[in-house]
Amino acid sequence: MRGECELRFVGKVEAGGTEEAMVRILPEFCDALKGVDGFSHLIILYWLHLRDDETERSVLQVVPRRHTRNVKVGVFACRSPSRPNPIGLCVVKLTKIEGCILTVKGLDALEGSPIIDIKPYIPRADSVPEAQVPEWTSRGPPT
Repeated sequence: MRGECELRFVGKVEAGGTEEAMVRILPEFCDALKGVDGFSHLIILYWLHLRDDETERSVLQVVPRRHTRNVKVGVFACRSPSRPNPIGLCVVKLTKIEGCILTVKGLDALEGSPIIDIKPYIPRADSVPEAQVPEWTSRGPPT
């Protein structure tokens, strides 16, 4: 099952950083921001452009970085940037919208990262308090 698709980037990270980041939405997608200001948090999908090569896309197992326990897992079981499709996902706090620029906190994307999509964070749909995770994920940095 090998298929082709067209992915349209809707913007890019202009200034990166988990404390404060700026995301510029392309003018042709700026109208899609209508109503976003009513949400405190957003889900941002972005392209891990520095990992977009055949070597990184062929990585299937890793030892998750920044965790205190070394355990080898498949990339689908962790947040590794090396993966078959280098797509990143991050929940961010929206602090300001000015025109087509979003100012957010908590974005782990690098400056220049293309934005794939933005979705509102809706607690009743996006939070699963009783979710179970492996023990090794309980130590280490927030992801």
